[in-house]
Amino acid sequence: MKIILCVKQVPDTSDIKWTENNTINRDGLESITNPYDLYALEAALTLKKTNNNVLISALTMGPNQAKKMLQKILAVGADEAVLLSDKKFAGADTYATGKTLASAIKSKYNDFDLILCGQYAVDGDTAQTGPSIANFLNLPQVTYVKEILDVSDGYATALRELEEGLEKVKVKLPAVICMLKNEQELTRATINGTIKAQQQEIKVFSIEDINLSPEEAGLKGSPTYVNKAFRAEKRICNCQILENIEELVSVITYGGSGNE
Repeated sequence: MKIILCVKQVPDTSDIKWTENNTINRDGLESITNPYDLYALEAALTLKKTNNNVLISALTMGPNQAKKMLQKILAVGADEAVLLSDKKFAGADTYATGKTLASAIKSKYNDFDLILCGQYAVDGDTAQTGPSIANFLNLPQVTYVKEILDVSDGYATALRELEEGLEKVKVKLPAVICMLKNEQELTRATINGTIKAQQQEIKVFSIEDINLSPEEAGLKGSPTYVNKAFRAEKRICNCQILENIEELVSVITYGGSGNE
C-alpha cells in the first residue's frame, strides 16, 4: 500500500512579515510542520504498524529550508521524501498549490492508494488544498476525518466530525483524506530514526520536472489575490458580572420578584 503524505512548513505566526503582494514572507522565519499534517502523518504510521507493506512518501512544496521538516518526518517513520522547490512556485494560493501538488503526484508517482493531508494549514486556515488536490486528480475525498478505522479490499473506512456529530464513511481507493486533530499521541523520532533520516536523500523537483507551466504555478497561476493583510486588534470591552442568574431570568420572564 502506497500513501502520499502532503505536508506543509508553516511560519511561526508570532513573527509574520508580509511581501508587497500581501503574501507571507517566509525567508528567515522560524518554521514548524503544520500541526494538522502531523495527525495525517500519525494516521499513516498507524496504518503502517498494522501492515508491513505500507510505504509512506512525504511531499511538500516550499523553499530549500523545508528539507529540515522533511528530515524530521523521515525520522518519525516516513519512507521517502520529495521537495518541490522553484522560485516560480512562490506566492501560490490554495488553487495553484493544489494544482502543483497534483501535477507532481501525477508525474512522479506511478501508482498510490491514499493521499493524506491535514484539514487546515494554520497560516491560512482555508481547508482548501486537500480538496483541490482531489479535484485536479479526479479522486474521491473525505474531509474532517478524526480517525481512519480500516483500509482493506480497496476501500478506506473513516470517522469524520460534523456539526451534528460523528459520521462513519467508506470510500473507494485511491482517495484523498483530510485529517483533523485528535486525541492520539503523536509518534516521536528515535535516535536511530534521526540518524537514518540524515543519511536519506530528499528528492528535489523544479517546475520543469513536474510538467507544469509557469503560468499555472505560483502567483501567476493564482486566481485569488490578498488585497490587505493585518493582525486583528485586541479590544477590551466593559462587562458586568451577574450573580443569581436563575432569579434574574425568573424576574425577566414573569415580570415579578421571582416568587410567582
